Amino acid sequence: MKIVMMTNTYKPIVWGLEKSIEVFSNEFRKRGHKVLIIAPGFEGTEKNEKDILHLPSIPNFNQTDFSIELPVSTKLNGALKKFKPDIIHTHHPFLVGDTALRASAKFDIPIIFTNHTLYEENTHYVPGDSEAMKTFVIKLAQGYADLCDQVIAPSESVAKLLKKRGVSSPIEVLPTGIYVDEFKKGDGDTFRKFYDIPKGAFVVGIISRLAEEKNVLFLSKAVATFLKKNKNCYFAVVGSGPLLKEIESIFEKNKLSERLIVTGVLQAKQLVSAYDALDVFVFASHSETQGMVLAEAMAAGTPVVAVDAPGAREIVSDKQNGRIIKKDNIREFAACLDWFFKLSAQEKKILSKNAKQTAEGYSVPLCVDKALKLYTATIKMHRKEKDLENSSWRKAMRMLKIQSEIMSNTSNATASAIFGIPQAIVENISKRMKKGLKNLSE
Repeated sequence: MKIVMMTNTYKPIVWGLEKSIEVFSNEFRKRGHKVLIIAPGFEGTEKNEKDILHLPSIPNFNQTDFSIELPVSTKLNGALKKFKPDIIHTHHPFLVGDTALRASAKFDIPIIFTNHTLYEENTHYVPGDSEAMKTFVIKLAQGYADLCDQVIAPSESVAKLLKKRGVSSPIEVLPTGIYVDEFKKGDGDTFRKFYDIPKGAFVVGIISRLAEEKNVLFLSKAVATFLKKNKNCYFAVVGSGPLLKEIESIFEKNKLSERLIVTGVLQAKQLVSAYDALDVFVFASHSETQGMVLAEAMAAGTPVVAVDAPGAREIVSDKQNGRIIKKDNIREFAACLDWFFKLSAQEKKILSKNAKQTAEGYSVPLCVDKALKLYTATIKMHRKEKDLENSSWRKAMRMLKIQSEIMSNTSNATASAIFGIPQAIVENISKRMKKGLKNLSE
């Protein structure tokens, strides 16, 4: 099978989404399939990487780590013609996502979309952020999903949310797998020695991009509240991002700077050792769609304290493999940390064992098997449709239809969010436009 992965972000950025693409792509290749990854170029990107096509882009959009793809057709079209893909897997509903739709229509290739993120939680990256913008993003993502042959939700919570929002395309739940055994090989003692953490200290930690959508300031305040009451406790922050200085400021104001450990971004063995060094992993993001870092922590035997949200609620069982609270509450979160801190060694061992058992359900082989079966089924279904309309005229009409629907999708979201036009009226107008286009193509 020849698979194209299309994404707005990829290496050298290495967070959840990028890891997902890398893990699946590598495993597909091991099983004899071919994968071409298409993404904008980034600062630090290696040149002439095998099986990766970097599109021209504007780096560091809006002072973020992300790049914005520039309009391009010749380079992409040439690569797709040469590669001859069987399926396109797109990982964003915007920018490169639109390019993926056009490529799917132009080459008559089935397209699958993974809804990795709750996009409305990330609108602070866009100038003019507002409730109207959040509504716009929700409608745009919903409309995008409906233009794809198949939608993947990384968790059951997200699948239910997409259905509630009216997504009509088929939806399958498929989390990103983790290499469970790799997270059993950490050297927490060496990590603690390197960062001068005293023997016997209780260590709370996060492994995250330090940005607003990760809710790291809430976490920092909650952990600081816990640390103030318990002397031999530390907070390890693994990652980087725009909120690092604010996190440091919180600990400075609470006179806890000496118990804040900031490591920057860690990878490979160092990252695994960081998980192993923690007594508790903390998590409070409301924008995640799966608990990938939670599964990694649990694979290392590290229980989790989290805020209830999509992704977290699927993996954290209260008082079984960690603790989970219903909403952001600094005192309640700190109390959960205190609850764990006061457990006996045997009780902590039981939670650690349960965490490891939970992680087994997120193993890479299980997830890859399901992904390949889904690809095969989607290709088969799409080919049935292709056999009915395999003509140059039909291909031209499909291309025109997709282009029109992309524009219509954007217009619908804009009208509903910004101008306050009732959705029923917007949908009626959209249906009339699509009916006219259908008549033209027949």
